[in-house]
Parts: sequence; C-alpha cells; structure tokens
Amino acid sequence: MNAIEIRNLTKTFGEKRAVDGLNMTVPQGAIYGFIGENGSGKSTTEKLICGLIQPNGGEIKLFGKDHRDQGVRAHIGVLIESPGCFPNCTVWNNMKLQAANLGIKDEDKEIRRVLHLVRMDGAASNKYKNCSLGMKQRIGIAFALLGNPSLLVLDEPINGLDADGMRLMREILVDITKNYGCTVLISSHILGELEKIATHYGIIRHGKMLLETTAARLNEDCPTYVALKANDMQKARTVLERAFGKADSDEATGEIRVAGGVKAEEVAKYLYENFAIPVTQLRTAKINLEEYYINLMREERK
Repeated sequence: MNAIEIRNLTKTFGEKRAVDGLNMTVPQGAIYGFIGENGSGKSTTEKLICGLIQPNGGEIKLFGKDHRDQGVRAHIGVLIESPGCFPNCTVWNNMKLQAANLGIKDEDKEIRRVLHLVRMDGAASNKYKNCSLGMKQRIGIAFALLGNPSLLVLDEPINGLDADGMRLMREILVDITKNYGCTVLISSHILGELEKIATHYGIIRHGKMLLETTAARLNEDCPTYVALKANDMQKARTVLERAFGKADSDEATGEIRVAGGVKAEEVAKYLYENFAIPVTQLRTAKINLEEYYINLMREERK
C-alpha cells in the first residue's frame, strides 16, 4: 500500500496556479525527498496533503483512504514552518499542552518517548525561547511525533542547521522509519543532506511533477566521470574531447571532466604517452543529486 497517492491535484490562488495537475506516489515506509525551486508548489502540496488548505481539483489518498477521513488524519504528524510553542514555557510544558490538545492518554510516557527519539531527553526543563535553532527544529519534530503517526510531513526541517544538527536530524528520520515504520515526506533545498537518507524522490516545477524516482534508480542514472588537472589544460581538454567524445571544464573546481565510463589511468596514460602532457591531479567521481537536479532544471528551461 502507498502512504500517499495524488492524482491530478490542482490548487489556485486567484489567477496563480500553485499546483497544476500534480501526480505523486509515496510508498509506505519511504523517506521521500520532495525537491523544487522556491515557488514550485512544494509547501502548497504539503499543506493540501495535511488538509490545511483545500484543493480546487484532483484527489489525495492517504493509506488508500480520502485525505479528509478523520481516522487517517489522526495518524499524520506535521511540521510546516515552525512549531506553535509558547516561548516562556518549558519544552516539557509545551509538549504537555500539545499532548492534551491531541487527547493522548498517558501523556507523560508519550512525551518521554518522543523527546528520547529526537535526542532531547536532557532539555525538557529548558524554556523554549532559550533553545537553539537545532533544538527548536527537533522540538517541532517531537510535536509531530506525538501519538506515533504513520506519516510525517516535514517542510524544510534542516534549513539553517549546523553540521551536527543536520547529522542528528538524519539519525532521527532514519530511526523513525526503520524502527517505527513511519513514512516521511520531507522537502529541502539542502540536497547533499537529503541524498544521504532519501529512498525516493519527487522533483516538482511550476506545480507539476517532473520526475519521480527511487534512490537506487537515481544512482544508476548519475554517471561517473574522470576529473583531472594537467600542465596544459587547454590542450588537454581539446585532445581528450577528440579522443573520448566529451570533456567539459568544471568552473567550480577548475578540473576537466571526462565522461563515458572511461578509466582514470587510461586518460592519464593517453595524455602523457601521446602528447607529453603530465596529469597533476586525477580522480574518479560521480554526479550527485544536486548536479543531477541542476542539469534537469537547465534542460527544462531550454
């Protein structure tokens, strides 16, 4: 069974079509990375899934039922923007208020469970206003996890976090999917972090789904290449392009990239033996999610 199935979803705000005939499938147990430019419709789609706004057309099903079904909605956890916490209250008291709002039984036990999940056991007595950004993000996830939801919807939960905060967030998301069977829909612009945990991806532009794929399929679709620097970069690029079909300059690193599955030692040997061009740096690398996304957007803009 799929956790989310969306067909022909449409949402307009006045004359602006924020979501335009969107189709989307999120398998149960997945960490689904939802990717797109600012204004592409990610947050609007998430709000539609959670029932915070209503669509103009189309269908949203959660675990096989209409997303408006009260039984299904009771099993959704949501963190969009920031948690609604009282700044002068402690983390524990904010959690108590949310647990009471949700009608959770044995609320103290449940609060201890979710605070442990988000690595906040020792911060329960802290006032919310004194918590760091990373702590506040984890508190928001703790709010969303109250009641042990089957689906967690997160809008940009790792933005602004430092390296340690992002590491903790990765651990939490993997933990709740692996050990609690929760499905996670997460939007983020930090694609390098998303790539470390996502099992599935959806790429959206102008409210339409451009591509849905799995992490395994994306890995197959991202080619490897040889990156190098040589004493005569201009000549090296010219002869490599002639010999191997494609050699591009990487402006960010100053390297020449040779694609097509060629081996690094083959490239270095060819340059030195045929043109006496020594290679000063040589490595084999792979197109990552960020580059794949940028290339896809570039093709769409043509």
